[in-house]
Amino acid sequence: MSNRPDTTAATPSLTQRRKAATQLDIARAAAELFTEDGPDGTTAESIAQRAGVALRTFYRYFRSKQDAVAPLLAGGADRWRESLAAAGPGVPLPAALEDSITASLTPADEAEAEGLRWTRGLLRASAEDPALRAVWYRVNQESEERLREVLATLAGPGADPLEVRLAAAAATDAIRVALESWAESDAPVEGPGSPAALALRCLRELTGGVKLWELGPA
Repeated sequence: MSNRPDTTAATPSLTQRRKAATQLDIARAAAELFTEDGPDGTTAESIAQRAGVALRTFYRYFRSKQDAVAPLLAGGADRWRESLAAAGPGVPLPAALEDSITASLTPADEAEAEGLRWTRGLLRASAEDPALRAVWYRVNQESEERLREVLATLAGPGADPLEVRLAAAAATDAIRVALESWAESDAPVEGPGSPAALALRCLRELTGGVKLWELGPA
């Protein structure tokens, strides 16, 4: 009998990976078209055509043209929570949060920089489309709920659930407000005025009174 840990459940199947790849291809196509043509000039048909999939495939994964961008908007939040969850033992929560935010919002390559620029285009387009704004707010709400679980684990069993909830809300809103403010500007993806710089500023402002920060490492 093998002593290797069973990682089957944690490893996505080939079908799951293909599904995720198709969803991301459609999301990128949708982001490009929303940025280029605006909400009114973008249709589900045009997104499917740009992504190279049939219209029925589009509707297999997404309910509307606006819903199609959700995987792209959620991707950064997923990477952020993964980075935070991987914080080493003994790292204070404020430092862990700041490090994870900086890492997730600082592009490591041109593909990640392009992803931030797509987010900027989508947030600008959402000013004209309530349904697109609703997707953005939904993605943030879902991220906040998942972040609460991560923070609760890092803070330890003695943490006040209300403080954990406040911390998750503050951290999520810090990134949301930072990205929205950045999207309204022409600031670069790195340096002064960038998403990472704005998010750290927002985080420090919003978490000034959160008592969870005063706890020692779990």
